Amino acid sequence: MGNREDLLTAAKGSLFEKGYARTTARDIASTAGVSLSAIGYHFGSKDQLLTVALRQAVEEWNDDLTAALAAGDETAPAERFEQTWQHIMGSFASNGRLWAVQFELLGSLEHQPELRAAFADANEQAREALAMLVGVDAPGVGGLFHALIGGLAAQWLVDPAGVPTAAELRTAITAMAARIA
Repeated sequence: MGNREDLLTAAKGSLFEKGYARTTARDIASTAGVSLSAIGYHFGSKDQLLTVALRQAVEEWNDDLTAALAAGDETAPAERFEQTWQHIMGSFASNGRLWAVQFELLGSLEHQPELRAAFADANEQAREALAMLVGVDAPGVGGLFHALIGGLAAQWLVDPAGVPTAAELRTAITAMAARIA
């Protein structure tokens, strides 16, 4: 690996270990085995490096999720819904720090326009990908699923044992759809 990749790896590790606010440029450079000036050379600033590292971590989570869910393409819609949510909620345990860092940052976005723009872009991509993933081409579908993921992640961070199961979500969505229709 080169310095750029070493810095990204170190930044992700520090984000997950310490969080965004407590990660220092010195932590990252030391872990990567490079000088502090390498951060500026490759990324411009520590904040830009952390933004790229966070975006990369979210993309890795998304790629893993997409690959796992593609295996169930032949499943009936109701079962696929449940399998999808089992996998998503299972990923919270293996990616809990990723979710914690994202929630940590939400409160500071108004003071960090570049990070806010990165989050907005990631949200747009997530909504589009989720709509394609569930195979429903209707306005708002991706946003609904994105809201469900974020809400369930927040619940999981607070009380992992209290998060609704995939079967409970399926029952709730089915009941709501019947009531609304």
